[in-house]
Amino acid sequence: MAEVGTLTSSYTIYGTPGLIAMPTAEAAADSELAFTYSQFGPNANGTLSFQITPRLSGSFRYAKIADFHPVVGDYFDRSFDIRYRVLNESKYFPAVSVGIRDFIGTGIYSSEYIVATKSIGDRLRVTGGIGWGRLGSYEPIGATGTRPPWDFGKGGTVNANQWFRGDFAPFAGVSYKVNDKLTLKAEYSSDAFAREVAAGIMEHKSPFNFAVDYQVSPAIHLNAFYLNGDTVGANVVIRLNPRQPIARTGNERAPLPVKPRPSRSNAEAWGTGWIADPTNETGIRKAVGDALNKQGIKLQTLALGTTRAELKVDNRKYYSPAQAIGRTARILTHAMPPSVETFVITLVDNGIPLSTVTMRRSDIERLEHAPAIDMFQRVSIDEAIPRAVRNSELARQDSRFRWALAPYMGLSFFDPTSPIRADFGLKLSGSYEVAPNIFLSGSISKSIWGNLSEDPNGSPSALPPVRTEAGRYSAEGDPAISHLTASMYGRPGRNLYSRVTVGYLEKMFGGVSAEVLWKPVDSQLALGAELAWVKKRDYDQLFGFQDYSVVTGHVSAYYDFGNGFTGQLDVGRYLAGDYGATLSIDRTFNNGWKIGGYVTKTNVSAEDFGEGSFDKGIRLSIPFEWAFGTPSRGASNATLRSLSRDGGARLEVDGRLFEWVDEGHGDALASRWGRFWR
Repeated sequence: MAEVGTLTSSYTIYGTPGLIAMPTAEAAADSELAFTYSQFGPNANGTLSFQITPRLSGSFRYAKIADFHPVVGDYFDRSFDIRYRVLNESKYFPAVSVGIRDFIGTGIYSSEYIVATKSIGDRLRVTGGIGWGRLGSYEPIGATGTRPPWDFGKGGTVNANQWFRGDFAPFAGVSYKVNDKLTLKAEYSSDAFAREVAAGIMEHKSPFNFAVDYQVSPAIHLNAFYLNGDTVGANVVIRLNPRQPIARTGNERAPLPVKPRPSRSNAEAWGTGWIADPTNETGIRKAVGDALNKQGIKLQTLALGTTRAELKVDNRKYYSPAQAIGRTARILTHAMPPSVETFVITLVDNGIPLSTVTMRRSDIERLEHAPAIDMFQRVSIDEAIPRAVRNSELARQDSRFRWALAPYMGLSFFDPTSPIRADFGLKLSGSYEVAPNIFLSGSISKSIWGNLSEDPNGSPSALPPVRTEAGRYSAEGDPAISHLTASMYGRPGRNLYSRVTVGYLEKMFGGVSAEVLWKPVDSQLALGAELAWVKKRDYDQLFGFQDYSVVTGHVSAYYDFGNGFTGQLDVGRYLAGDYGATLSIDRTFNNGWKIGGYVTKTNVSAEDFGEGSFDKGIRLSIPFEWAFGTPSRGASNATLRSLSRDGGARLEVDGRLFEWVDEGHGDALASRWGRFWR
C-alpha cells in the first residue's frame, strides 16, 4: 500500500500534480495518465501527464494565451515538463520533489522548483517550496546568480542555461479533504503572471488563490478556482491507468475445460494403433481446426506422432499470446488420443513461425486449477524453426480474402492557425492471402466531413515538401487510395526475419521497402535494417506519381530494459534526404497499453526545419481489449508531435518487423502468461 501523502488526485491549472497553480511534492499512482483542460480568464491549457515510474513524471502542454501579441493576437504555445520525487513521505519527514516546467520550448512557462509536502492526519496536507523563473517572479527573497534571457528562436530547444538561476521566491499551500468527494485548497503563489499582466489580459491583485475540487468519480475531477484576486476559472481532470481496465474483462466465451484421459488400466484406449489409419489423422486435423477457428485461432499445420503433436497456429483474436496457447492446449486434450503426451505449439504471424512452446499433457491435466505460474514453470519456450509456412502444409483451406468497411478519423494537431484539425469518413479495406506469408492489401478512404484540407499549401519549408503538403493531399485526394501493396515475409535464417513490401506504401509515397531483423526469441537486444526507394505520389492519391524520389533507410537497435521499458535507436536517411537519428523510449504494459516518446535530430538546421527546430512527440496506444473487455488484437493509436514538418520525416509502411515479431517472442509470452487459463 502506498504511504500516506505520496499519491495525489489533484492537478494544477497547468495539468501537473499540485494545488491550484503551485506544485506539490505528491505524485500520481504509477502509470497514471491524466488529461487536464483548464480555462481561466481568456486563457486555456490542455495537458497530458504520465507517471512514468513511481518517482518520475512528464507532461506535455498545449496552451492558448489570448491577445498575447499585438500583431498575432492569440498565441498557441507547446511545452514539456518533467519532475522527480526525491524523497517519499515518511512518519516524520515530508515528500520532496524537484521539477522543471517548460524545459523545451518558448520558455513562456519556464520555471523550476523544489517542493515539500507533508500529511497531517488523513485530511490535511501542507506544502511549501521555492521556485525560480515564473515561480520566482513574485516577491523574490534571493537569487542564485543571474538568469540569462531566453531566445527560443524557432522553439524546441532546451533552456538548460536558465535552470535554477536568477531570482527565487517562496510558495506554500494547504489542502483539506472535507469528505470523499470534496477537497478545499488554498495557496500563496510565487507567480506574478508578469507576461499576462504586461499584455493586459490579466491582473495580479493578490498572491492568494483558492479552489474547490469535486470528485465526480474516481476517474473524473472538477475544480473551480479564484486566481490573483481577479480571475475565476475551472478545470476538468480525467485520470486513466493502464493497470485498471475501464471495462470488465473476461467477456469472452469461456474456454473448453481440460478433458482428462482415461485410466492407464484401459490399455486399449492408450494404444497407438490409431496412427496406422490415415483417416484418424484426417479426422483429428479437422476437429482441431474447427475448434480453433471458433476460438479465433487459425490452424496452419498439424503433424502427429504416437506420443507427440506438433502444430502451428495463427492467433488472430487474443492480445495475450499465452491466452491463445492455453486455449489451443485445452482443445488438444479433447482431440488427441490418450497416447499423445507432448504438445508442441508454434505461434505464427504473417506466415512466419515465431516461438515454439512445448508442454506435457499430464501437466495440463494436473494444473488446470492451479495458478498460471505453475504451468509456466513446466513449459519450454524456444525459437521456432526458421522457415515460413508453405501452402502445401496448410491444414485448412479457409477463405483467404478478408475485408472491412469502417469509419476512420484523421487528426492534425498544433497548426499555429488551427490548433486541431480533423477528418471523418469511411474506409474500405481488404487483403488477400496469396500464400501464408504473402499478402495483397489495400484500402480506399472517402471523407464525409472535416477541415484537414483547409490549408492545402501547408507551412513554408526550406526542404522538399514530404509532409508539409498533407493538407493538399487531403484536399485533392477524396476519395483516395490510402495504400495498395504486396508484402512478403520470410525467415532467411536462425533468429532472422525479413519483409519486402512494394506498391503504394502510404498516402504520400509509393515504391519498395525491404527490411531484415535479427531477434533471438529470449534476447533483450534486437538489430534491424530497412532500405526503401520511394517516389512521391500525386495529390489525388490515385495511381500517378510526381518527379520527387528518394532512397531512404535506417539501421535500428532495440533494447528491452525490463519493467515494460523498450528503447529504440534508428540511424539513417529520411524522406527529405536529411541524415540523422531517432531515439524512442516506450513503456508497454501487460494488457497492451503503450506510452512513449521520441526525438529526431538530423543535419537540418533549426532555421531550415522551421517552427519546433526538430521533430519530437508522444505516442499512445490503447488496446481495444482493455477498453471494451472483449478479446482483440486491435488498438487505437495516436501520435502527438509538436508540429509536423519535413525534417526527420520517416516513411510510414505497415508491417514493420519488430512491431509484431516481438509480440510473439518469449518476453511477451512470459509477461502475459497470467491469461494462459483464461
